[in-house]
Amino acid sequence: MGIGLLGVSLAFGLTVLSMAYAIGHISGCHLNPAVTLGLVTGGRFPAKELLPYVVMQVLGGLLGAGVLYLIASGKTSFSLSGGFASNGYGEHSPGGYSLLSCLTAEVVLTFMFLVIILGSTHGRAPSGFAPIAIGLGLTLIHLIGIPVTNLSVNPARSTGPALFVGGWAVAQLWLFWVAPLAGGALDAPVNVFGFVEQPGHGRQQQQQLLAPGARRGVDLAREVEADAAQGPDHRQKQGGLRATGALVGAGPRGGAVEQTALAQGQPQVAACARAPGRQALRLDRRARIEISLMLGDLGAEQRLEPTRSTKRHEHRQALS
Repeated sequence: MGIGLLGVSLAFGLTVLSMAYAIGHISGCHLNPAVTLGLVTGGRFPAKELLPYVVMQVLGGLLGAGVLYLIASGKTSFSLSGGFASNGYGEHSPGGYSLLSCLTAEVVLTFMFLVIILGSTHGRAPSGFAPIAIGLGLTLIHLIGIPVTNLSVNPARSTGPALFVGGWAVAQLWLFWVAPLAGGALDAPVNVFGFVEQPGHGRQQQQQLLAPGARRGVDLAREVEADAAQGPDHRQKQGGLRATGALVGAGPRGGAVEQTALAQGQPQVAACARAPGRQALRLDRRARIEISLMLGDLGAEQRLEPTRSTKRHEHRQALS
């Protein structure tokens, strides 16, 4: 009993939705070379990590195709001549669409997928709902694209089945690398609409990325640093610990620091900002210190009056 177009589309969308919640805090849950490339061109992911991500995504696609083949081949009527859900154009398109039609569909649908990802994961977007938007968006994209090409928008997904089918599937595989990667790379103009933080942001623009809760974290970091003035190492360590605890975790606070860290090419700091508060305190000390220093830079426009802890410290110094 087949599940039809709607069932297949929901299967892809719900898979990405659930995996985004499951491993998004670990790797970002890209699962797709076009997504990783789009995040790199949009300034949201370090370029040096592009190749390792793509390699593992393709290996994952091959492993997934192998598991599917092992299951499907257990049915007596199964045959690879049916295409094994490989992507194709021309006579191998489900609807008989031409090369140009399939190229256009894959580029546009991948581009729109990146728009959904960039918009829903932006620091100013509602926190915690990005996987839902991304999963439902991918479901819609499959409903549109399956009749045209069997839908790729993911070169890793296309590679696995094609290698099992061979022949025409491998010969046409190039399109399902070129088109999704082109669509992913085209996300750079989306910067105009404010979906992506540019590395060239000035201090004033960076300060605007911080939610009110994050700005309170800036104040807290400065207060702790003023109160722990026994030396630069101790001051940085204490400020980093308290600032990290104030800024990471659920809500827009950690997201603002994460996006700024990615824009500045500091993935380790971004990973620390993504972690839940208590876990972050156990993460890399260098990352915590960098977050503290980053907060000091982001908050440079905002001068504070002396805090109570600062006055207490000055009073203790006067007594001594």
